Amino acid sequence: MLVLPAYFDGETVKTVDNYKFSKDQKLMITVLDEEEEEKKINGIKTLRGSLSKYANPKLIEKEKSAWSVAAGEKYGIR
Repeated sequence: MLVLPAYFDGETVKTVDNYKFSKDQKLMITVLDEEEEEKKINGIKTLRGSLSKYANPKLIEKEKSAWSVAAGEKYGIR
């Protein structure tokens, strides 16, 4: 059994990784209800992604160097 992440684009079901199906391959499709699909770790609901609506895409590219820039400003040579 192979599990493939996929999505429905309004017309067809598409896999995230371009998996090649063989002709007449049997499939088992499970539809996930987003409201019921709560991420849980050890039985506890997580809040991962709950603040994504506040993300600023323009600042994401600066994240890799944010610590070194802040440390340089605070402790750098003057």
